[in-house]
Amino acid sequence: MKSIFSRTLWIALLALFSFASFNAQAHGYTLGKLKIHHPWARATVAGQPSGGGFLRIDNSGEADRLISAEADVSKAVELHSMSMDGEVMRMRKLDNGIELPAGQTVELKPGNLHIMFIELKAPLKEGSKFPLHLKFEKAGEIDVEVQVEAVGAAPMHH
Repeated sequence: MKSIFSRTLWIALLALFSFASFNAQAHGYTLGKLKIHHPWARATVAGQPSGGGFLRIDNSGEADRLISAEADVSKAVELHSMSMDGEVMRMRKLDNGIELPAGQTVELKPGNLHIMFIELKAPLKEGSKFPLHLKFEKAGEIDVEVQVEAVGAAPMHH
């Protein structure tokens, strides 16, 4: 009887820690009909002047627009697009924000749409977190927590 109890306890603890670990990786926020999934940034090295922020937004409501982002980790925060023109990388500030079509998902990810942290005050350290304030045209404003991941981290799909 004791071994069954011990085994059940170990399985329960393992499940609990697995769930806790998953929750630490997959964090999300809801603002009206917008669901904001896993805000993250890549770690930066000393002297690197800027960094990128990424997240996924599911819009189950009317069309909206991400119009700005603010964070204390840098002197400025801008919404950007990035594309390749042959072998030339083209980075462009999006003065009109990022469109969020009704019923669509928009992913801000490396090599595409992203949040640019310009003139970082200090390197973004892997494992750290920082607050980010997002402002939407219709849904309003929300504060989210950005997790800093490895330098070469790829998007997580949660």
